[in-house]
Amino acid sequence: MNPLAHQPPRIASANGIDICYEIFGDADAAPMLLIMGLGAQMIHWDDDFCRQLAARRFRVIRFDNRDIGKSGKMTGGKRLTPVELLKLRFLKIPVAAPYRLRDMAEDTIGLMEVLGIKSAHLVGASMGGMIAQEIAISFPQRVRSLTSIMSTTGNPKVPPPSREAAAVLMAPPPTTKEEYFERFADTWKILRAGSFPEDEALDRSRAERTFERGLNPAGVGRQLRAILASGSRKERLHAVKAPTLVIHGTVDPLVRPEGGKDTAAAIPGAKLLMIEGMGHALPIPMWPQIIDAIDKHAHGAAAKAA
Repeated sequence: MNPLAHQPPRIASANGIDICYEIFGDADAAPMLLIMGLGAQMIHWDDDFCRQLAARRFRVIRFDNRDIGKSGKMTGGKRLTPVELLKLRFLKIPVAAPYRLRDMAEDTIGLMEVLGIKSAHLVGASMGGMIAQEIAISFPQRVRSLTSIMSTTGNPKVPPPSREAAAVLMAPPPTTKEEYFERFADTWKILRAGSFPEDEALDRSRAERTFERGLNPAGVGRQLRAILASGSRKERLHAVKAPTLVIHGTVDPLVRPEGGKDTAAAIPGAKLLMIEGMGHALPIPMWPQIIDAIDKHAHGAAAKAA
């Protein structure tokens, strides 16, 4: 990859809101959009992770979803209550939400329009995988290949998060900068579900960078409502035609391994890669396996389409 090909963050007006995005890679390389998860800024696709993908002949575009980082903030939606979750789980009463995953899918399509991208390889992690699935269902012509990482179908029969991981999700937002840094390290220790010294050494600097770009706890709450209000995609995923790769960790405490298996089972011809010892994170030691799999899948899909 030509180092000059990196474009620093910019703001695009897409689908009626501001979307902050950043591009790694040559302009003539195949476009690949990286879609991040719940409450996670685009920088959770680590800079070096993006560079390594760009070095595999992709034009890598990462962006902040609505309500997070430097992208547009929405309004409405009170903090989710345990009572609402119980009603959803046992009485099947849907959660109210100011927007849904379909709206976030349209944000992604809007960004592609601004960038003049007719179709792209989509790689989504966690909620980002759900958004990518929604795009593959609703906008099939825009998807060259789909990679869904540590995500699920929305099927209520998939086992819920572990108690520890659920507590991370429902914890009230920290009130001070130091408390945020401590919470960041504690959260990722739980989500990584193992000891990863390289990542642990970077927790402080990653937390500082995230904090500096701006926090929006109410936005995270709205994103969570969007997931819960969007229901199950399981039946609709049967119609997905895009070549699909599902990557999931064997020890994921937040979106259980069954979520990945359910996704792969729902999409015709999907390939499933279970990564031993991976939790709900993309730890540095596992990058080679993850990047190789994405690279092989996307270039393989392109070769078949040619």
